[in-house]
Amino acid sequence: MSSQEQILTFCHLCPGRCSRKATVENGKIIDFDRDLESGLPTEWCPPKKGAAVPDILNHPDRIKYPLKRKGAKGAGQWERISWDEALDTIAQRFSKIKEEDGPECVAFGLGEVKGMESAFVQRFASVFGTPNVVTPGTICGSPGVGAAVFTYGAGCVVDEQTLPELLVLWGANSVHTSGSIRRENLRKALIEGMKLIVIDPKQIDIAKRADLWLRPRPGSDGALALGILKILIEEKLYDQAYVANNTIGFEAMENEVKRFSIEDVEKATWVPREQLYQFAKMYTETKPAAIKAGNGIDGVSNAFHTYRAIAIIRAITGNLNIPGGDAFYTAAPFTPPGRFFLLKDSPRKEKEMLGSEFKWANASALTPYHSFVKAVLEGKPYPIKAAYFTVTNPLQTYPDSSSVYQALMKLEFMVVCELFMTPTAAIADIVLPAAMDGEHNSMGYWPGWYGDLRAHPKLADPPGEAWSNEKIINELAKKLGLGQYFWEDEDGALEEMLKPAKMSYEEFKKQRVLKSKAEYKTPEQGGIGTKSKKVEIFSKRLEEMGYDPIPTWEEGIRAIIATSDEYPLLLTNAKEETYIVSSFRSVKMLRDKTPDPIVELHPSTAEKYGLKEGEWIFIETRKGRITQKLGLNESLDPRVVFAALGWWFPEDPANLYQWDKSNLNILTESGPPYDMVAGGVQIKSLPCKVYKKTEK
Repeated sequence: MSSQEQILTFCHLCPGRCSRKATVENGKIIDFDRDLESGLPTEWCPPKKGAAVPDILNHPDRIKYPLKRKGAKGAGQWERISWDEALDTIAQRFSKIKEEDGPECVAFGLGEVKGMESAFVQRFASVFGTPNVVTPGTICGSPGVGAAVFTYGAGCVVDEQTLPELLVLWGANSVHTSGSIRRENLRKALIEGMKLIVIDPKQIDIAKRADLWLRPRPGSDGALALGILKILIEEKLYDQAYVANNTIGFEAMENEVKRFSIEDVEKATWVPREQLYQFAKMYTETKPAAIKAGNGIDGVSNAFHTYRAIAIIRAITGNLNIPGGDAFYTAAPFTPPGRFFLLKDSPRKEKEMLGSEFKWANASALTPYHSFVKAVLEGKPYPIKAAYFTVTNPLQTYPDSSSVYQALMKLEFMVVCELFMTPTAAIADIVLPAAMDGEHNSMGYWPGWYGDLRAHPKLADPPGEAWSNEKIINELAKKLGLGQYFWEDEDGALEEMLKPAKMSYEEFKKQRVLKSKAEYKTPEQGGIGTKSKKVEIFSKRLEEMGYDPIPTWEEGIRAIIATSDEYPLLLTNAKEETYIVSSFRSVKMLRDKTPDPIVELHPSTAEKYGLKEGEWIFIETRKGRITQKLGLNESLDPRVVFAALGWWFPEDPANLYQWDKSNLNILTESGPPYDMVAGGVQIKSLPCKVYKKTEK
């Protein structure tokens, strides 16, 4: 006899934090629907990814038991082993490397933060003694957060307590992805008359509703932001009282914008001057206004300085930390994981971290991808002998995949924790079965800049012998004699986080969420978190670190890479709405919606090169060549190629899932050029060519 129970939780697939009602029957989640009763955000993201959660959890291809490689790497030969054997093997190999080569020769790799796994891995790395935790932060989020910290002391978000009168979506697709203004609030604000500006090289769906759409050249966002600053300053469209009372270094910025002309900006960005002035007029005449600067700005060599220029635009127009502007949210009462993974008695050896020359990445404990790969392949500044990856698929998601493949194959020992077998897992030595959200108790605190905390209770048992990533780390620590730094049971970390709220996890499950709030403190009230308590347009801290203290024109155009006769087009990309980067290509509900990787061209470009919609074509850069299926898009500039990201083919395990067939990162760079502050590399705005696919 079956019994059903409905339990409230949150979706964890993206940073959207949407409330959900899970239906559990006989220990399995069979439905994952919107929670319409609680009053919490609950919209669907296209194409209803969250509805696929039961299909993901109950998928027959889930990894259920620890596995040890038997044959050659990638041969697909595995032996089922016990958890004791798996953890003992890992502990022995890590201990041997630590004793013979040093703890820094073991690296850890993380994907996007989903739950507590990031905090556990960072804590483990600290007590083990390695400073090397590789994350996507250097090309996803960290440049923007760093720019905000150096400019006004903290990250800000589009205010949703009081909705803006004008919203700028800059490299952000708030209809397809979250982590910015919520779709339901965006919809509400538009109905109520909010003006909208969209900046994107493609006319995304929401751009069709915009009052103004700017289509910049890929990689030119820095030049665009500086061009807007020039107009705001020279036309005196900025808030002069705010600038006089609450900023430092405005004169330096004023002098910098004299060094280039609006014609220079037009040439660099492909945006006509009329639109530049229209943006400045709309943005300053409609208040309060907010800018959501999204992941589209990341992935170029000047991302940090681009975000700095955007941060200054917000501030000098008086839109910072006001109702309906770009607000600082005061965090709910909980212990952020960042506070307890870096232990006082186990400080990070920051100077020994790979990529320590990238000083914001270094301060954020984020090892750049390319620094890790170089250390494996070249042994510089020291060799990496072993790696442990969780919630990540480096072979598809790290830039310059060919070098990544060589590095992963060269590692003496590699561990992967996964839900499914992936190209990366297929070349590991040990594969550990990971439980997914809903199969263990957890809490959601990401994105950290929102400052809220959500209860993600256990809803069902994981398949086979799968463990949560937190439990794996907790038990591995005990095997290595580091148990005193962890907990008897991994759920102890949840109790630790809730101490400031003076409640237990059981109590928190009933409350479900601890909310943050915007308080709109003025600079005089301590609203700016810099040392000077003012907006630092000129950053003395950056200058002391050896970086430009203001955004310069040279930095603004640094990510603009010239095309050539051989590579006459510009390649860019964005995350697909159907998937989470490289995840879930084996989930039928999602794959049916987007079965193939689609590369988009303007119809005139396709005609010029004799290409037809629906055929598979080649895309080539100086790094390599891949094939994707052609789609036509009239909104693109004819000089731009818009390719799909994260593709591999779970249906072909015999050929390592065709990891390199359509993998965009075969085409991308591992530097130079580098974002010297945040550690990022150029994965967008790359010269390329397209041509007919032959059978060879």
